[in-house]
Amino acid sequence: MNKVTIEFFHDVICSFCFPMSYRMRQLQKMMPEVQIVHRSYALVKSERDFDAMFGSRAAAKTEILSHWEQANQNDDLHRFNISGMHQAEFPFPTSMKALIACKAAYFTAGDAGYWDVFDALQNALFVQNRNIEEQDVINECIRQSDIDFTKWEQHYNSGNTKEAVEKDLLLANKYGVNVVPCLIIDGKYQISGAQPLAQIIQAIREAAKTQENSLSTGAACRLDGGKINCD
Repeated sequence: MNKVTIEFFHDVICSFCFPMSYRMRQLQKMMPEVQIVHRSYALVKSERDFDAMFGSRAAAKTEILSHWEQANQNDDLHRFNISGMHQAEFPFPTSMKALIACKAAYFTAGDAGYWDVFDALQNALFVQNRNIEEQDVINECIRQSDIDFTKWEQHYNSGNTKEAVEKDLLLANKYGVNVVPCLIIDGKYQISGAQPLAQIIQAIREAAKTQENSLSTGAACRLDGGKINCD
């Protein structure tokens, strides 16, 4: 198979993106000819979005944790600490602060840096039940990675980094991406949802040899009528 570029759209707070990232790392090992480019997608841009979607931020946490039950079944390793999150006192985090942290990691250490920080932040939320909106938690995840913290911090505090996240959101809209996780293959073919690894590989191979747009869907989180819904 010729070299393929996959744009991997995901949100740090997206429960189905957690198992999907694990599978994409497996795919990268099995198919090194595939280039994976990480793209931001924000399910909840600001605290006000929780009120619009769920009535309140407190109500949002209760409903979102029901999504975790489904995502944990989807996860090959069943890593979600759902009971721990029910006991955690902090409100469910918004997307943007963590997405900016990931994009700053990209400017510091490329897509590999982005991916490492993305996974670290997701693990902090879904497994360790830590508030990834807190700066200390974000900083700790960065320090635990191999990237240069000083350089990362410079990018994190730069308006250019937030602008780069916004550009990803515009690109998602251009592609018609309305669910995450979502893969865009060579700018033309879309695979939506956290599908089994074998199905992802099959879809990539089929997309690589067809001239027609392909659409494959699986379990995902989406914005429907201004509200987050997860399969």
